[in-house]
Amino acid sequence: MRCLLAFDKFKDCLTAREVCGTARNLLKEELPGSSVAEAPLTDGGEGFCGILTRAGRGRFESQAVRGPLGEETDARLGFVSAAVLSDETRKIANLPATGEIALIEMAAAAGLEQVPPESRNPSQTTTYGVGELLARAAEDEAAAILLGVGGSATHDLGLGALGALGLRFLDESGEEMDLPRPAEWGRLASLEGELEALPPLRIACDVDNPLLGPRGAAAAFGPQKGLPVEEVEDLDGETARVARLLAARCGVGEDAFDAPGAGAAGGIACGLSIACGGSLVPGYALASSWLGLPEKMAEADVVFTGEGRFDATSLQGKGPGRIVEEADRAGKPVYLFAGSADPEIVRQAESRFPSLRALTFGRDNLSLDENLHCGDQFFEHALLKLIEEEEWTKS
Repeated sequence: MRCLLAFDKFKDCLTAREVCGTARNLLKEELPGSSVAEAPLTDGGEGFCGILTRAGRGRFESQAVRGPLGEETDARLGFVSAAVLSDETRKIANLPATGEIALIEMAAAAGLEQVPPESRNPSQTTTYGVGELLARAAEDEAAAILLGVGGSATHDLGLGALGALGLRFLDESGEEMDLPRPAEWGRLASLEGELEALPPLRIACDVDNPLLGPRGAAAAFGPQKGLPVEEVEDLDGETARVARLLAARCGVGEDAFDAPGAGAAGGIACGLSIACGGSLVPGYALASSWLGLPEKMAEADVVFTGEGRFDATSLQGKGPGRIVEEADRAGKPVYLFAGSADPEIVRQAESRFPSLRALTFGRDNLSLDENLHCGDQFFEHALLKLIEEEEWTKS
């Protein structure tokens, strides 16, 4: 039996690479005659740099940067030769054919997982470290930069990153401010300074939210990062004001606020597109081509995928949902594992995709912390039970 393992991360429990490794080892042990192909998923969030750099046989560099709360932290950049990428991959992200592509993972410098749960609030966090990584890629003369923007703890329009690149922030009296997190935006009156030049910047994400409004960055993602619901409207209003300051400073029209994906990662997609000419690229399509997923899917008899939580967002462009769709289209049995799931969404998905079987492995009688602590064991047990139920042969 030829198996394809295409798991996303189980958030706060296992990385995509760890999940694939656990499944591979168990399948090899229980079904020694099987072959296993692995394609850990990333759509721009956690694992983006590591997964794509390893797949491209690239190299890593480390950089000390300022984390989301201002603390010093170590982050990695990846560098991959453009020559090893397929023509299709380069076309998807409009990448050059020569030189090195720098891979930066926003979550490594401004990730939600870096902030203790009790301290999570995007009004108090900064993307300064992301700007430090962008500057390092420019210093290393990368031919282009791919920035994955999932998993962020921030909502600062990328002003922190732009501050690391040379932007200055002034209050009404003309006094320079320290990096203004959203909590201090009320004092921000103007922007000055010259930005450091960057190589061509591509921003990988799979959301289509605009910057502002009921589907904007504050409303759609703020509460997930710890923003009190009663503060959403005020933050959305201040985001609009500050975005207008940035657009005016850079001579860019306000239609950039409505671009699909402008609200990604607390508006950093909008801020970097306005100030640095960054352009958005589809994260899943990029990763799929980069990892050779279509070829691996074609060769597989059975497909395994999954993520920590399977809900309505899973079917709106996220990796596991796309894997399910593509496996069903190809007539491949596909098994989706999730720590928890919305029962109605599971029902809809299994009705829509006849090849799908969804399995949850979290325990209702345990707390979230207990489930996360034992998640690897529960996943192994669920996979082992599936193997026994399906009666797959060992040859």
